Formats: sequence, C-alpha cells, structure tokens
Amino acid sequence: MTSPPPAADRPRVVVTGIGVKTPAGNTLDEVVAAVMSAESTAAALVDELVDRQAPVRFACRVPDFDLEPYLTRRELRQVDRPTTLALCAAVDAVRDAGLPPIPPDRVGVHLGTGIGGLPSMEATALDHGADPMGMPVHTVPRTMANSAAARIAMRHGFLGSCLTHTTACASGTNAIGEALRRIQHGELDAAVTGGFDAAITTIMLSGFARMRALSLRNDDPGRASRPFDADRDGFVMGEGAALLVLERRDAALARGARIHGEVAGYATNSDAFHIAAPHPEGAAAAACMARAIADAGLRPAAIGQVNAHGTATRLNDRAEATALHRCFAGQAPPVTSIKGVTGHLIGGSGALEAAVALVCAGRRTVPPVANLTTCAEADRIDVVAGAPRQVALAPVLSNSFGFGGQNACLVLTPGN
Repeated sequence: MTSPPPAADRPRVVVTGIGVKTPAGNTLDEVVAAVMSAESTAAALVDELVDRQAPVRFACRVPDFDLEPYLTRRELRQVDRPTTLALCAAVDAVRDAGLPPIPPDRVGVHLGTGIGGLPSMEATALDHGADPMGMPVHTVPRTMANSAAARIAMRHGFLGSCLTHTTACASGTNAIGEALRRIQHGELDAAVTGGFDAAITTIMLSGFARMRALSLRNDDPGRASRPFDADRDGFVMGEGAALLVLERRDAALARGARIHGEVAGYATNSDAFHIAAPHPEGAAAAACMARAIADAGLRPAAIGQVNAHGTATRLNDRAEATALHRCFAGQAPPVTSIKGVTGHLIGGSGALEAAVALVCAGRRTVPPVANLTTCAEADRIDVVAGAPRQVALAPVLSNSFGFGGQNACLVLTPGN
C-alpha cells in the first residue's frame, strides 16, 4: 500500500465491533478483568504433547466454549482449531458492530496469522504419514493459511479485499493497519480484521524451546511468563483470536453505532538484521513507533501509555525498552505487557493487545505486568507492576515485533 492521503483529507476510521476467543476469556470484558488482575492463565498440559515428551509441557489455552451458536457440524469437520477460533471471534465482532446493509464489495476481510494451519499439518503427518492415500479429504482446506479469512468472507458475504498477512508475531497488527489503509484510500467502507493462531503443538513447542525462546518453568507455569522481569527466561505459548470491525467514522456516527475508539495511526518497517533476534539498538523499532505516532498527527508526548510487545524473552524486552527510550527521548509513558496473563498468541497477539489497549486507555488505566518483581529495564522505561495505574485520558501506542525483524505499531484513541 502507498502512503495514505494527508490526515486532513482522509476519512477517520473507528472500531465498532470486537470479538475475542482467548485464554483470558471469550468476551472483551472477561479479558480486561483478567489483565487487570494480573493472574497468569498458563497451566500444565495433559494431552498428547506430554506423551510425546515435548520439552515444554505448559501453555495458555482457550477454555472450551459452546461452538453450536457459531458452527454447523459440517463446518466443524472442515475447519481446524485456528480457523475455528477466528470464525467465532469474527461472528462476535460483527454482531457487536451491528453492521447495517453495506454494498458487499465495500467490506473486506484482513487477517493476520504467523502459523496458519500448522496444527492440522502436524496431526495429519503424524496420523497419516505412512498412508498418503488415507489423507482426510479436508486436509488442504484445513491447512491453508488463508482459510480463516476466506470462511469469514463466505459466512458474511463480504466481497471486498480478502487478504491474509503473515509477518510472524506482527501479523495481527499488520492486518489491522493494512485494513485501515484500504479504508483511508477509499477502497473499503468497513473491514473485519485482526489476528489468530493456535500453535500449541509438539513442533512449535519443541522448535521454540530449541531456540531458547520459551520459558522452561514446567514446575511453575503460572509464574513462567514475566515480561521485563529480571528473572525472565522466555515466553509462554498461547493461542486465540481477536477480531475488530473497522468503519469510516462518519458512517458509524450517522447510524448511531457504539464506537470503541479510533485507529488513528499505523506504521510498519523492518530491522533487516537477523531472522530471529531484534536489533539490539532498536533503531528501526523506534522509527516505527515514531512514524505511527506521526501518522496519527501526534507528537510522542501525547501518548498516555504503551502496550508493549513484551514477550518475556531477554533479547526482545531489552531491545524494545531501548527502542522506547529512543522514541520518547527518555520520557516514555507507562508501559505494560499483557503476555504475562495471556501468553503469546503469535499472530493473534497484536490484535488482542490493540483491543485491550484501546479499552484500557478509555478507562484511563494501565494494567500491571503479571509476575513482574524486579524490572530489568527500569533504567530506561516505566513498567507498571503490582496494581493498575490511573492515567489521564490519552491515545495509546500498541507495539508488535516479529521474527524476521517485522515491526508494526498502532496508535489508538479512545472515544468517538
């Protein structure tokens, strides 16, 4: 996408619907309450992952919920867990938005995923690898990374751009930002956008563990995810989906829609440094933040809080703290990370964090980081710990940084 028109000439874009399926709850209110309490959702696994002797045997799973209101029995046979979570979250988001009749070619679907249908690929290989002719008939549709976006478009009859963005852990944020651009350019009037992943599999847990990216606290899962803590030892795998409905603000106001807030700014760039490690000096990440803030027509001092990527890996947290210090010239606003509660939803993380950040900003509250006892980056940033902190009503910056040096940032403004 090219740059959007100047701020004064482009339509403002607001969030009118939010749907979530997460380890911390299946409604936005449940998730925000869990985040404010700073209680981890990580728990020991009791399934085949243990039998396969995965080096990490805990994660943050989405609790079981009733699928009958969302999917027919036929659909359940055709879709895998990642797509199921995305479809259900999308249904909730569209219902929350109460979209009126809009020409279907003016509504798009933009989703982000870092892993796509890997759970189905892994299960199919394990169950049918020795019998290729016995592969299930739905193998390909279940494993396609774009299945979720396509099925959401099919379910609702949306004929606009239907795209799947894969930029590792920045996928959900990039999806929201690119949907924003489509609306700002006049290509769409509304979009269902966000991210999803369900990567609690033997391959993913073992692969990330081999890279020393995952926490190995098998004996204490609830204290394993500890962003910015001096004793952090890696992230905790989570799963889930968060979907937002974006609309032109003028159309939303005209129909009397409830508005959660505005997506005011977006930027994305690349470290171009290492396939897994962030650049330690954080120059590109800092530039990405600054560009998102400028895109919103703001200066850094206007930002009231930061929802950090904050994975609880040593390299990521240190680099992000450095980038924040650079972007805000040593005066960064209060910083939080919700991954201590939810774990890392990979492609779903940025979308969930943007939704939570928008609500928290509207409530003038910064949630505390779970399991934070001694902040290793206290010399550079002000990380909130212990209890929620009250702040002034102001825009919030939400960061996402992915493997491959993928940086993506959103600025969200609460209210109309």
